[in-house]
Amino acid sequence: MIHDEIVYWVEKLKLIPHPEGGFYREIYRSKEVLDSNFLGSAFEGKRNLSTAIYYLLTKGDFSAFHRIKSDEIWHFYAGESLQLHIIHPDGRYESKIVGNKPFTDEEPFVLVPGACWFAAIPLGEFALVGCTVAPGFAFEDFELAERQALIKLFPQHYQLIESLTRS
Repeated sequence: MIHDEIVYWVEKLKLIPHPEGGFYREIYRSKEVLDSNFLGSAFEGKRNLSTAIYYLLTKGDFSAFHRIKSDEIWHFYAGESLQLHIIHPDGRYESKIVGNKPFTDEEPFVLVPGACWFAAIPLGEFALVGCTVAPGFAFEDFELAERQALIKLFPQHYQLIESLTRS
């Protein structure tokens, strides 16, 4: 039954494998574009105002630690909850649960600030979420963590980094 639901979402939403793990499809890219003069020193070139994707993670898979320059908002849609692991540039760690169970610490809308390292794991068979990025996502702003380099930066999070990186 659960497998059928996963297949349904992948086919219905036309999802494809994502480099960090899971499946995705971009569903929105604003037509409006900001010039680099308005974006701050972290960005080079132009960026769309905003982008959005569907993102699906299944049991046994994870979104490996990565970071982008923009803020990213996670929205819960279907399946079971998803745990975000966030390491801020100063080394502070926080965990957020993206979900829709009332009377818990879950939140249907979670912000990951730009420049934070973050990873995600589903807390059940699968989690279907949306991710909205502003300024819009560009692959030149995407950095997939290299395990030993990230451990060197944040040795206090060794076990977490070890388990949620691929190389």
